[in-house]
Amino acid sequence: MNTLFPIFVKAENLHTLIVGGGYVGLEKLTALLGNSPEARITLVAPEIRDEIQKLAQQHPKLQLIQEPYHPIYLSDKDLVIVGTNNRTVNHQIQADCKSQRILVNVADTPDLCDFYLSSVVKKGDLKIAISTNGKSPTFAKRFREVLEEILPDSLQETLDNLTAIRTKLKGDFVQKMEKLNEITKVLR
Repeated sequence: MNTLFPIFVKAENLHTLIVGGGYVGLEKLTALLGNSPEARITLVAPEIRDEIQKLAQQHPKLQLIQEPYHPIYLSDKDLVIVGTNNRTVNHQIQADCKSQRILVNVADTPDLCDFYLSSVVKKGDLKIAISTNGKSPTFAKRFREVLEEILPDSLQETLDNLTAIRTKLKGDFVQKMEKLNEITKVLR
């Protein structure tokens, strides 16, 4: 049973640490910046891919530290994403995060994760996060592709129209919700 509680965080209000400068670190960094281009991110790794170096030139809130992980890098961090190929380092980072009550995701190691990174469908302001409870990121990716293909690009116009209607509605919360439910009933 999937007991995960889905949330959308305002990553631009957090300071995220990514540990790992290889392909996995690049993948996690790209996903984070793709959803929150203004996110404040520190990436730490002894070796950092050229693609990550280029992203740092385009994103002033991305700081690169080309050194091995040290617990000092957890200072003032809100989230940690680990993408190294060293199990010992991964376990150490997870333990350090636990001791400081920092949420951590260790790539490809569900047992060490406090949260999972979802596969995300984006259509304008609409975002749909897909999780398989850590069982199959590949399935989540394929399902995202299916949803991206079937959801119309005109959804943004629908969302804008609903926002305009919502701001013009009179009454209390319950009355507004009843009216919006009536309007959106066609989506069933």
